[in-house]
Amino acid sequence: MVSANSRDYHPSMKPLRVFHGWRGLTPAERGAAVAVGKLDGLHLGHQAVVAEASAAARRLGAPLGVVSFETHPLKLFDPGGQPFRLTTSRQFARVAERLVGVQRLYLLPFGQEMADLTERLFVERVLVGGLRVRHVAVGFNFVFGKDRAGTPDALRRYGDEYGFSVSVLDPVRSEEGEPISSSAIRALLRSGDPRSAAKLLGRPFAIEGVVAKGRQLGRKLGFPTANVDLGDYVVPKLGVYATRTRLRDGRELGGVANLGQNPTTGIVDPRLEVFLFDFSEEIYGETIETDLLEFLRPEVAFRDASGEFDVQALVAQMHRDAAEAKRVLSSFGPGNPVG
Repeated sequence: MVSANSRDYHPSMKPLRVFHGWRGLTPAERGAAVAVGKLDGLHLGHQAVVAEASAAARRLGAPLGVVSFETHPLKLFDPGGQPFRLTTSRQFARVAERLVGVQRLYLLPFGQEMADLTERLFVERVLVGGLRVRHVAVGFNFVFGKDRAGTPDALRRYGDEYGFSVSVLDPVRSEEGEPISSSAIRALLRSGDPRSAAKLLGRPFAIEGVVAKGRQLGRKLGFPTANVDLGDYVVPKLGVYATRTRLRDGRELGGVANLGQNPTTGIVDPRLEVFLFDFSEEIYGETIETDLLEFLRPEVAFRDASGEFDVQALVAQMHRDAAEAKRVLSSFGPGNPVG
């Protein structure tokens, strides 16, 4: 299994530079050895592809880069489909810098223009004309070009033709022997198993967003929450989670969160409502990032026999949830990021 501690891939360790596109780059901004793909989540399998690019970068004396997409292709091809993202672009860049140590991140806008490029034109215009790549590392299932016609074997042939080397990584497997993939991680999250998802990601799945003002029911009950919309994130199993949240100033706080539609209050759109332990500051409008560490229980509608809102039952359960979350948090730490 690939190590989550992969920051030593490249000896340079220069700060990450992010480029939004492939056009207009200077000669100094081109010429990298790159890992290429959708790479949603930048999980341990993706990190192994970056390690292949890193080996080539050392061999060639080239910078190490990652090429991915600003907008996931599924947003264009299946606009009405289920939300599925494992990371935002901001998170992707942070993970690349922190876990992989790449020097350059090229985020390519994926719209109709990109979708219409044939495999040859993608190589000619993007990889060669725009990025001047010296090496390309991809996964075994990499496809590119219009109608997903390009294959790793085709990429090797284009590399021979245009003068860049290519490496293709075999499937990276989990400790249980299963291939690590973004689809597998989404399935684990949807089934309520964030611990197993974290083992494939190399870190906990995290939801980042701006804290919005809600109905403030939690505040009235002594459990004020920071509420964050899910946006395009994959929707994990609805229910209550033990969490860890990073604030804008870098502080990291344990907590307990309800993720879902909140059957008690009638809120329809799924969102994350996090109660932060030992915290009473106002953070409306701030961006926070919350790790889902462990699923504690499904959502419950707290109603009494007459169908009325049962406040006492809800508060009692919230105290139990908080105690259980604190127990779970005790098994996590800097040396044990995925529990």
